Amino acid sequence: MPASRRHHRTLAVLVNCLGIIAAAPALPGAAPRAVAAPPQPVAPPAAAARATPIPTGMPAAPPAMPTTKAAPIQLHTPPVSVAVAAAGTPAPGYRIQVRNGGPTPVETTVRQELPAGSRATAVTGGGRATRPAGSATANEVTWRLRLPARSTTTLNTALSATAPGRPVTAPTCAYGTDGTRPYDCATATWTGAAAAPAAQVTAAPAWRRPPVLLAALAALLVLTGGVLWWAWRRRGGPGPAPAATGAPPVAGGVGGPADRGTVYPRPAMPATAGRRRRPPIWMVVGIAAAVLAGVVGAAAWTATQRVAAMDTTKQPTSGAWVGNSVTGVVGVPLRETAFEFTVYRLACGTGTLPAAPAGGRQCLATVGVRNLTAGEQTWHGQLQRAYLPGGNWVATDENATRVANLGRDVFAQPVAAGSRVLLPLVFTVHGDDPPKQLELRSGVFSAGVRVDVR
Repeated sequence: MPASRRHHRTLAVLVNCLGIIAAAPALPGAAPRAVAAPPQPVAPPAAAARATPIPTGMPAAPPAMPTTKAAPIQLHTPPVSVAVAAAGTPAPGYRIQVRNGGPTPVETTVRQELPAGSRATAVTGGGRATRPAGSATANEVTWRLRLPARSTTTLNTALSATAPGRPVTAPTCAYGTDGTRPYDCATATWTGAAAAPAAQVTAAPAWRRPPVLLAALAALLVLTGGVLWWAWRRRGGPGPAPAATGAPPVAGGVGGPADRGTVYPRPAMPATAGRRRRPPIWMVVGIAAAVLAGVVGAAAWTATQRVAAMDTTKQPTSGAWVGNSVTGVVGVPLRETAFEFTVYRLACGTGTLPAAPAGGRQCLATVGVRNLTAGEQTWHGQLQRAYLPGGNWVATDENATRVANLGRDVFAQPVAAGSRVLLPLVFTVHGDDPPKQLELRSGVFSAGVRVDVR
């Protein structure tokens, strides 16, 4: 073997040995035999790390807040209840039952409002006719009672009739010792023991009704025009056609009998055009005047009927109102779209309310509100108004109303479905004249009700 080849082989063996030596430390060593380790205590699970929000560049949403909704007015059963029934007497009479359902005696003041023009003729139970503050006449009967526990007291009143056959309504309320917060109120309407039948309205004869008169006038005008036209046509109709003059001669002869039967046709004779007659001017003018008079008369009658149907004493309304406005008197329940309002009493100048601003005085109205709908209904103090004799009006004094209701804001809480609340409303007026009408409504677009309090 040549020496060069032997050197190459020796060099290759050395390189291989060096590679094996260099790779020996990286080989895995022999795994030692497993030894049983002592049991280690189980560590409690680590608390989950909070998720770090990923910045998106958008503002974070505010945390969800629970919606706050005003709870409806809580109804508390008053210890004193009132029931009123009309007596079946020839004169207006009422039976009032005041019941104390509590376990302790209660002192109360019972007031019965008298309608305008009537007075009390008989009062039982120690009551007396009084004149409330701000009134010039005695228009209420007052009792001061101490009701034993779980007892019923019966009171009777008799009034003078304001007008024969006219129903009389006299509401009654039981108040606390301060005379402003009512326990309960009730009302009744006396209609008489044997009310006289209502007078039947006899319709006017047909010949006196304006539509019938206008129709008869129009028919007469048409008939007269027809007769005149027929007479004119008969008298001035076109007569026989005049004889033709200046006719051209007939070709081939003179046009006599001898020329008949010729071979050549005769030229056509020019026809005489009849003159169309026109109606006289006086007839045209008469018919036009009659038609114009009928139209003017019908328009005037329609306008008169509409004006007569207007109620000048009613407050102006607009087509945007929902429902129809209703007007009544004190003690009569009046309904609108959502509420049924009943005004039981209105008194001005009571000393138990906070002092009114300079030049004004406060009038307290006892109002019952019943929710006629199937859901909760809210109402607003600025929509309840008192109209003064001069035409001005004032809204509810919400601060004074809150004081009269022992600090409770009656307008901030909705009225529950089907419930009835009884509360005082305060109006601050300026001048000596008390309000003559109250306007109450449940919503902005409700037509509301109007109560005549004078």
